[in-house]
Amino acid sequence: MKLIFILIFFWTLSSFGDEKNLNEILDAIDKTYRSESSWALVEMEIQTEHWSRKLQLEMWTKGLDYTLIRIQSPKKDEGISTLKRKNEMWNYFPKINKVIKVPPSMMMGSWMGSDFTNDDLVKDNTFRSDYISKFLPSTNPEIYRIELVPKEKTVSVWSRIELEVEKKRMLLLKQLSYNDRGENVRTISFSKIKQMGGKLLPTELKLVPHKKKDQSTTVRYKEAKFNLQLPPNLFRRQGLQRKQ
Repeated sequence: MKLIFILIFFWTLSSFGDEKNLNEILDAIDKTYRSESSWALVEMEIQTEHWSRKLQLEMWTKGLDYTLIRIQSPKKDEGISTLKRKNEMWNYFPKINKVIKVPPSMMMGSWMGSDFTNDDLVKDNTFRSDYISKFLPSTNPEIYRIELVPKEKTVSVWSRIELEVEKKRMLLLKQLSYNDRGENVRTISFSKIKQMGGKLLPTELKLVPHKKKDQSTTVRYKEAKFNLQLPPNLFRRQGLQRKQ
């Protein structure tokens, strides 16, 4: 009886310690790709059952509110740009020299034919602040499993999200998104961990939509810099047509 009590006591202490660290873990994940400002050169590979294509992208961000993405190649798409300012989004198409605002009805639409949606680019949620979180049982002693449920104020298409996090370096390895029926609709895997721009981060992300056969979108970071000085007018809609 005494042995059982001791085991329960230490299990309780261990669980309490983990709970105390949960916010620290989520903070670390939230900050993996985010900073006061950033620049990145990225390759996006889109694979479907019938075709595949690669895009070379240049990306700038400022905090959570501002993002600019500009396609460098292929040649036919060169200069196509997306600007996000808080919860608003515009696309620029150089062939017709026109800036088009993305309406709310199109937010769940595909971004440039990829498995990422316009909504994915606009969202400024953080795991720590916008979700109710708890640890899940893990069969791997080196991996945290964390469940996230959107808070009442959080707008999300997912009923819950599961994270798999490497304990030692607190790096996200997998993100599973579930719909209202409890189905795992998509999984994002994070791999090829390297030092880049002074940060240790997964440089390859692969999104697999489980309801689309033989389909995936892979993002590969080629270069990245963080906390750098950006031009003051970079994220203005009026300057979207100007090449940076």
